[in-house]
Amino acid sequence: MARIAPYGSWRSPITAELVAGGGITFSEILADGTDLYWTELRPAEGGRRVIVRRSAGGRTGDVTPQPFNARTRVHEYGGGDFLVVDGSVYFSNFADQRIYRIDPGASPEPFSPPGPYRYADGIPDRARRRIICIREDHTPGEQNARNALVAIPMGGGALRVLAEGADFHSSPRLSPDGTRLAWVCWNHPNMPWDGTELWVAPVQSDGSLGRAERVAGHTDESIFQPEWSPDGVLHFISDRTGWWNLYRWNDSRRAVEALAPQEAEFGRPQWVFRMSTYGFLDRRTIICTLSTAGTARLAVLDGGTGRMEILPLPFTDLSQITPGADGVYFLGASPTQPPSLVRLDLKTRRTEVIRASRPMTVDAGYLSVPEAIEFPTEGGLTAHAWFYPPANRDFTGAPQERPPLLVISHGGPTSFSPGVLRFEIQFWTSRGFAVVDVNYGGSTGYGRAYRNRLRGQWGVVDVDDCVNAARYIGSRGLVDSTRLAIRGGSAGGYTTLCALAFRNVFHAGASYYGVSDLEAMHRDTHKFESQYDQRLIGPWPERSDLYRERSPVHFADRITAPVIFFQGLEDKVVPPNQSEMMVNALRAGGVPVAYIAFEGEQHGFRKAETIRRALEAELYFYSRIFNFAPADPITPVPIENLP
Repeated sequence: MARIAPYGSWRSPITAELVAGGGITFSEILADGTDLYWTELRPAEGGRRVIVRRSAGGRTGDVTPQPFNARTRVHEYGGGDFLVVDGSVYFSNFADQRIYRIDPGASPEPFSPPGPYRYADGIPDRARRRIICIREDHTPGEQNARNALVAIPMGGGALRVLAEGADFHSSPRLSPDGTRLAWVCWNHPNMPWDGTELWVAPVQSDGSLGRAERVAGHTDESIFQPEWSPDGVLHFISDRTGWWNLYRWNDSRRAVEALAPQEAEFGRPQWVFRMSTYGFLDRRTIICTLSTAGTARLAVLDGGTGRMEILPLPFTDLSQITPGADGVYFLGASPTQPPSLVRLDLKTRRTEVIRASRPMTVDAGYLSVPEAIEFPTEGGLTAHAWFYPPANRDFTGAPQERPPLLVISHGGPTSFSPGVLRFEIQFWTSRGFAVVDVNYGGSTGYGRAYRNRLRGQWGVVDVDDCVNAARYIGSRGLVDSTRLAIRGGSAGGYTTLCALAFRNVFHAGASYYGVSDLEAMHRDTHKFESQYDQRLIGPWPERSDLYRERSPVHFADRITAPVIFFQGLEDKVVPPNQSEMMVNALRAGGVPVAYIAFEGEQHGFRKAETIRRALEAELYFYSRIFNFAPADPITPVPIENLP
């Protein structure tokens, strides 16, 4: 029989140690013949990203040895960290950002030339014995990093620049016969989900590119994942209709043809390189994922007839679709299944989990299953979120008590939160917190119009939607409206601070490497996002007034709720001064405040000890603010100005 205990004080098997060190994070999947490769981010190894190989016989082993960390920093967010060419693996090493080559049974050896360069998104050009990839040039003295499409000979020799001039390039893809190269590029102030262009050029006999032709895209059309079919037809995803749908280019007619038009998202925001939402089973059959209302499904599409078959799989979030020699591989998750590497047998339509991100050692009685909710928000509109009620088979709250609510604001801000099993959420719900994970206006998965709600309205629409999510849950009598907290990381940290400064709703907040000063952010951030704010806020410097009006650091005197800050000291995306300015302002204003900084952490925490300490510290912080005693002993956190 469940014991009655105050919400927040419940003992849970989902410990901070389990959340931090008990799992891995998958990134990319690549097939090379009958072998399968993928990357794992391992918090227990200091956040090292490891390339793993699985042979046709099912034998699995690490490819990259200690201390190598297969992670590129192109655009700071990376992706496209490695490629495989006939059993040889080429990967970007985090420490020096050079590409290394590792042959079977050998040690890694430098492949790319030394210098202030970073590389990503490589593909093999077997006919010419070279690697084609994106290079980011960080030569000292340059105002901005320079981005180009380059070719590096496998046998040594001079690197060749194939395409340059745009602010950003991605997704080089070579036709099956090696005669044509496609790629995507875009320019400031666009981000890749705002507007990109798809180009194609012939590859000349000397390896250079001939005259390039723009196939699709412009400043208000986002192109995603170009791919050539086995018979040499260029396919891609475009949101020209307001939804990321699949298209192909009929080069004989110089026309773009829609394959299966519908109000669903076949694409995702390209925060990192080599994202994959579809692949070819043969020259006309495509395996793809599509999302409606934030829930993904896997489908088989006949490119000739447009007929689509939805496959009944037990997953609601799918990514990295990779056809292989013996089936289709992808990353899949659901409300009861943690992210896993999965193989689909197309003949039997059965799935097999190759490797889960963590072992399922927790009884289902401790897990909260999310509910998709829609709620009214400003302007007569509707917004979306996932609601997680408290869940612990051993405990219940007193009949007259309601749980505290933790509102989560995701990062990006052009990102989204799927309603899947995430132990960093279950950590809270199993202790007696209710959680609402908000896909505010600006989130992806709901079409371009929903995504564009945030244009010029960052710090307004996202805040309104988080506030209205809390009010909606409160109106249903599900939570204690006097104990509302909000938390978020990066852009979600900014939303958190804005909500505390400009709305009088929340009683506590936690900012993970959040933005507090938009003017300083405009000056200090990296090239990839250096003009993102001009879409989200307004043109700079013409609307510098908006940057100041929406910067919480200038309105710290309006914040009365206690706040805890977490910050990586090597963060190049949101530098430490963004947190430190806010901490100093709250300290001076007498507001209860705590600040925990971590050496060796960048944007997004990767080390197990960091993740564990941050979770425990945040729980301790809420326990002091909301007056409950945590079940487990926690090293106290110094909270300044706390009565």
